[in-house]
Amino acid sequence: MNSFKKQKIVATLAVTFVLSVAAAYAQDTEKKVKMSDLPEPVRKTVREQSKGATIRGLAKETENGITSYEVELKVNGHSRDVLIDPGGAVLAVEEQVPLNALPPAVKTELLKKAGKGKILSVESITKNNVLVEYEAQVNTAGKRSEIKVAAQP
Repeated sequence: MNSFKKQKIVATLAVTFVLSVAAAYAQDTEKKVKMSDLPEPVRKTVREQSKGATIRGLAKETENGITSYEVELKVNGHSRDVLIDPGGAVLAVEEQVPLNALPPAVKTELLKKAGKGKILSVESITKNNVLVEYEAQVNTAGKRSEIKVAAQP
């Protein structure tokens, strides 16, 4: 086989790989929905989780072929997002936390990781009723990024 045919085969394989990866990611979706679009177990959980809060949005998400539902809430002036499986179980909760309310070790680690960047917001991440980490949105020289710190650094 000559060099040109080998290059053509390699190029074809590379393009096929890129297209298959792109197709896989294209299947990941997030679609805004109404309460009436939710399965009954999810509606029940949304009602329970939103007591004393304002529902700001509902979405159906499909990621890696797995469907879940997200309710965006406003509670006492801060955001709280709840991820729910189709059976109504709470998968994760992301809740906005003031920087000054963080445990000292977490705050210190976030500030260290942020460096010269400005921390814009911090969320606690709870999975299976266990606080696992904190995520901070950071602005450094006009560029936004996210940093994470374990709940017990």
